[in-house]
Amino acid sequence: MWLFNSSIGRKFVMSLTGLALVLFLTFHASMNIVLIISEAGYNWICEMLGANWYALVGTAGLAGLVLIHFIYAFWLTFQNRAARGNDRYEATAKVWGVDWASKNMLVLGITVVLFLCLHLFNFWFKMQFAELTGIMTSAFNPQDGAGIVKWTFSGVGPDGFDNSWIHPCYSVLYLVWFVALWFHLTHGIWSALQTIGWSNLIWFNRIKKIGFCWATLIVLMFAAVVFYYIGVYFGALIQ
Repeated sequence: MWLFNSSIGRKFVMSLTGLALVLFLTFHASMNIVLIISEAGYNWICEMLGANWYALVGTAGLAGLVLIHFIYAFWLTFQNRAARGNDRYEATAKVWGVDWASKNMLVLGITVVLFLCLHLFNFWFKMQFAELTGIMTSAFNPQDGAGIVKWTFSGVGPDGFDNSWIHPCYSVLYLVWFVALWFHLTHGIWSALQTIGWSNLIWFNRIKKIGFCWATLIVLMFAAVVFYYIGVYFGALIQ
């Protein structure tokens, strides 16, 4: 089958899975903005996305997309390196149109996946997993997503303010993650759109700008929540 046996097919699969994950990130970032506006509204969304059958199917689908995207990334990277052989060490000049992110997509992708594991521990494990199994994995109700996020980044929890190093440390780690995610998305979005057919001269520069703006919007929405709770942390620290 050409999706498996040809490099074009593998790039096509990677592009489709990548764009599907970008759509999820757009939804996730938009959902997080609700947290700043209304904690009750955010908890309502968490209740809708808890241990309900459709949420579990969606979670399994997302896990499958990440796995396929990751496997194909390694597959294509090793295939490209094998095709180039030792020639890749002979290049001394930068190739026009090949930016830093495009040459480090695998490293950026691994960074994103590693931080994803931390993210799953901080939130999915304490929310959907806890609700599904009935095992209390934190001091919070599994549907109190707002409380869990607030405690993670600001230290303000049900027992008061926890003046611990872990909360600002989490904030810094997440901001580093967002930077890696931004680099990965700025190249990944336009590359995926180009692979699925938007590759003519008119749309080439346009899709690069679309990718840049889209990636920047997603990351800014994620970062806004972290910065918001950094402010809560220092406010509680002063008090």
